[in-house]
Amino acid sequence: MGKFVITKGKNGEFYFNLKATNGQVILTSEGYKTLANCKNGIESVMKNSAKESSFEKKVSTNGKPYFSLKATNGQSIGRSELYESVAARDNGIASVQKNAPGATIEDLSA
Repeated sequence: MGKFVITKGKNGEFYFNLKATNGQVILTSEGYKTLANCKNGIESVMKNSAKESSFEKKVSTNGKPYFSLKATNGQSIGRSELYESVAARDNGIASVQKNAPGATIEDLSA
């Protein structure tokens, strides 16, 4: 089972990473002004990760594939690392779909 880890950046904003069962980060959030908003973002990932249509497959300027997870309003709620291949990116999406729905939350922001 996956795990969301909440941290607080030097800028005072809250962030989360979704980690797979092997501990690898598979999704990283944008910054949130409040902890409550960060937790709402996690809930949105849990809900939207089940829908294939919520994932936007992209290619970076250096040609490496990655993906973004969108909420129902179209706003990005998380993005992946850069992958070496399209197949690896697609495996990353499958990992988010598998790990996010039942993931636990660990708050390290205090």
